[in-house]
Amino acid sequence: MELWVEKYRPTTLEEYVGNEIIKDKIADYLKQGSIQNLLFHGVAGTGKTTLAKLIAKNLNCDLLYINASDERGIDTIRDKIIPFASSMSFNDVKIVILDEADYITPQAQATLRNTIESCSKTTRFIFTCNYLERIISPLQSRCQTFEITPPSKDEVIDLICEISVKEGLKINTKNNTDNVLSVVDTHYPDIRKIVNTIQGSIVDGEVKIDNNSLKNTQLGGLVVDALIRKAKLSEIRQILADSGSREFDDLFKYIYDKSSALFGDKEGEAILIIAKYQYEYTFVLEKEICVAAMLNKLLNLC
Repeated sequence: MELWVEKYRPTTLEEYVGNEIIKDKIADYLKQGSIQNLLFHGVAGTGKTTLAKLIAKNLNCDLLYINASDERGIDTIRDKIIPFASSMSFNDVKIVILDEADYITPQAQATLRNTIESCSKTTRFIFTCNYLERIISPLQSRCQTFEITPPSKDEVIDLICEISVKEGLKINTKNNTDNVLSVVDTHYPDIRKIVNTIQGSIVDGEVKIDNNSLKNTQLGGLVVDALIRKAKLSEIRQILADSGSREFDDLFKYIYDKSSALFGDKEGEAILIIAKYQYEYTFVLEKEICVAAMLNKLLNLC
């Protein structure tokens, strides 16, 4: 079975949804047959990697793709990127895509500065990241930076309907429509997660939602309610465990959105705590422990 996120990944600017102004600029680059060094940043699942791959696909180029969450050290720069960037090419340009570049260590990022400059005649770099602040300033200054914003919910729904028609799904019934809207409301703006959830919910050509697919919203409500009640940490840990979730990315934003009502005059202190643990969450192996530690801190502010 082919994943829809790959099967329907846009390969042309016309197929790419949203970010119209950025698309116009990229279209100019493609007409010229070359690009500047680019840095795409924004929330997960909104099309940063798709846009980077789309650019490379529509240029006459040699391509090196590296997922920096797997290969983030200086050895990757020395052993893969520098040999590629400094080698001869029979195409117009060479492109290095460094996906999830916010995982690259600061030392490795510093090494990249000279590589970008010394190979500027033949090689262009495209960086993607969720957190722009993790990219060192010297790298940011060497790139044209674009924030990739999610398309509207209506555009996402149109995309899902288009995919559904191509897959021959029965999506025009009220029950199916309600289920699709529930998925979009739950996981927006993460388009990748929306598409994956819809595909995983297809039964006999219809969208049938498992309640677990909406657990992020339910979990957020349960946790916020526990904070309001000043529940014991043991109860909150049980809520996390009962959710069956291994990923809690959406919980940070959910609590942040409720922070004013939850913490009142201590809202600023609460946001600092949320930001601290959201940053650490990216690097820890056991996500639930990190979230529990944050909630323990927030309980003291309620």
